[in-house]
Amino acid sequence: QYCGAHRIGHATRLLEDLKDAEIGRRSSGTLLQYVLDHRIHLEMCLSSNVHTGAVKDLESHPFPWCLRNGFRVSLNTDNYLMSATTLTREWEIAQRLYGLDLDEFERVAIHGAKGAFLPYHDRISLIRDRIVPGFAAVRAELGSG
Repeated sequence: QYCGAHRIGHATRLLEDLKDAEIGRRSSGTLLQYVLDHRIHLEMCLSSNVHTGAVKDLESHPFPWCLRNGFRVSLNTDNYLMSATTLTREWEIAQRLYGLDLDEFERVAIHGAKGAFLPYHDRISLIRDRIVPGFAAVRAELGSG
């Protein structure tokens, strides 16, 4: 809270703060609430976190809880060679295990762009010119809007 972080890599231990706080209720000074309130980006890496032992297994990974509780999360590969993964595989895991739908995937992509190491206007252009139209095209192709 004191270092001014704008991004947190992995964030697998962040939920330990839950025992002291309830998300959604103003709890004074909890780290979890601070991260949520300040829209600090969480870079989550499913396969890598299992591979390194940061989480016990994919089923207990904090990613789906964080996404569904309003945190700004993205999926990443981290050490893709060591964990034998790709971003596509990470998204497939998220869909298969956590049941992410197209709206949630779009939110994850937008979160990733918002957290990118790019100037503000480039991040906005990426979202406006690539991500939103890309997901609209997928929806049109699927006939879902």
